[in-house]
Amino acid sequence: MLRTLEAMIDEQGNVRLLDAVSLPVGRRVLVTLLEDEPYLGVPETALLSERTLAADWSRPEDEAWSHLQQRPS
Repeated sequence: MLRTLEAMIDEQGNVRLLDAVSLPVGRRVLVTLLEDEPYLGVPETALLSERTLAADWSRPEDEAWSHLQQRPS
């Protein structure tokens, strides 16, 4: 199960979780660095997904929506 935990980076550059959590040794994690202030009020999830969704946004409309068209049976 994926979980999101908030953390801060201390003066030595170490990542410190804000809440106590018990994790097994060697657990893999992903670290996302957030801006100090939100970017023009846009949610970070929108910014993070923009590149992934750009391919769909750039496709011609017929192709982008073709998976929703009913096919004759």
